[in-house]
Amino acid sequence: MTTRILPAVGDPESARIIATLLSQLPGAEPAAPVPDSTVLLDTLARLASESIDELPEVVLVHERIGPLPVLDLIREVALRFPAVGVVLVTSDASPALFSAAMDSGARGLIGLPLAYEELAARVQAAAQWSVGVRRHLGRGPDLPSGPGGRVVTVTGAKGGVGATFAAVQFALAAVAAGRRTALVDLDLQAGDVGSYLDVQFRRSIADLAGIQDISPRVLQDAVYDDRTGLALLLAPADGERGEEVDDRAARHVIAALRARYELVVIDCGTQVTGANAAAVELADVAVLVTTPDVIAVRAAKRMVRMWERLQVRKAEETTMLVNRWTKQTEIQPALIEKITKTRAVRTPVPAAFKELQAVVDAGRVQDLDNRSTVKQALWTVAGELGLLSPPEAQEAPAGSAAPTAEPGAALAVRGSGPVARMRGRGDRGALGPWSRRGREG
Repeated sequence: MTTRILPAVGDPESARIIATLLSQLPGAEPAAPVPDSTVLLDTLARLASESIDELPEVVLVHERIGPLPVLDLIREVALRFPAVGVVLVTSDASPALFSAAMDSGARGLIGLPLAYEELAARVQAAAQWSVGVRRHLGRGPDLPSGPGGRVVTVTGAKGGVGATFAAVQFALAAVAAGRRTALVDLDLQAGDVGSYLDVQFRRSIADLAGIQDISPRVLQDAVYDDRTGLALLLAPADGERGEEVDDRAARHVIAALRARYELVVIDCGTQVTGANAAAVELADVAVLVTTPDVIAVRAAKRMVRMWERLQVRKAEETTMLVNRWTKQTEIQPALIEKITKTRAVRTPVPAAFKELQAVVDAGRVQDLDNRSTVKQALWTVAGELGLLSPPEAQEAPAGSAAPTAEPGAALAVRGSGPVARMRGRGDRGALGPWSRRGREG
């Protein structure tokens, strides 16, 4: 049996030593080492999007990998790619670390300095476990790459552009299409999702902060089951409690939600925090909302550049939604797309606030008339983004329509990964593992 191995090692000297030893293992097919956690998760997501069979059997994770802490990285890989065996390479072989690594989902631990016999034994054990899991799951391209459903974030280029309204309508459209949907308010200091839907609830996302393993019962206690069919996880009523929700808490909450719901729609507000940056990076689809005016477009460009500097998301992986558009507007979606280097949805949302004023003032946007041009445009955009149909329907041949939505090409969808630390790290580099198999980099 050929064992594909993907090392994740940041230090060049350690990477060279590990690559040399791996090349000596019988039946091993090692890929070039990846330099950090972000590249590792992006690479695994890209391979998983092709087929579970494209994933390596074993991932070796060095203790000094960054920017994500090594145990958090192991947990993320184990959650999202359960058929991959993760082995930790560390100089600390203490029982405490061994136990923590196993709890995070590792299949083995190798002490430093590396010994050939121990490396071979741990890699073989992890590979056999991986093959057994894949045999149990069944092999084929339709297997999921991780637990649960898709995550869609909606972010405003600046305040007042309509991001929250768009997020609520996307979620309502998905529920109307029969999808089990959660709507999360991650605008932690100024969240208005509850106000738009006339909901008051004692629990919020802050109540889940600090909980390492969020069980279904704990999650259910924090979620409000609205009469619209939405599961709502609201922002804290006291804005200062938003500081309790950091990037790690956001990752745990999102993982718990996507394991329970087909679709998770997250309103990220207009400010970049650790929590909503984690959400944007984990998202399968990241929507940035702007209006067709100079100030808002400049803010959108600023937001996209910030995401790129922080290694949260690339511009070409971001979907731009233009709100309050008219044919007479000087700044058209094509120009915004060119300025921001993002991808604009085909359907802009018209400027028709008079249609919305009554339901917005009443706090009942779920009662918006189906004849509203704004509602029709946003629900059409939801169809373009693939939010109204299950994944298998989204993979239908070009030209085939989903039963509940106007067909639209998938826009700016990518494999997700944990948020990089809030600082620039330069170019991530490119990786094309197992290039002799003819895979694209």
